[in-house]
Amino acid sequence: MVVTEHRRRATDDDPPRAPREQSQGIREGPVLQISGQLPFDPETGDAVGTSVAEQTTQVLRDVTAALKAAGAGLDDVVMPRVYLTDVYLQLPPGLLVEIDALAVLDG
Repeated sequence: MVVTEHRRRATDDDPPRAPREQSQGIREGPVLQISGQLPFDPETGDAVGTSVAEQTTQVLRDVTAALKAAGAGLDDVVMPRVYLTDVYLQLPPGLLVEIDALAVLDG
């Protein structure tokens, strides 16, 4: 985790980086915003799965790893947001789901 001013950037080697440069999460006090995670394999960088279920499984692994990097877990999430291709039109080709999360941590 990198500390910048009052904000801490949550990063971990387990969840793969998105094709564009972004942090996996930002913490401001007790509030942690996990950036939208896409279904990429952490070792190859390739998209994982061809169904919503397969891709959601991978994305939840990535969200969990980003939360863990900031000292949080799924129990700390107060608002997950799920974007699907039939609703959210701008996912890259072949990607069916993106999930971001807002978590609140103790102290």
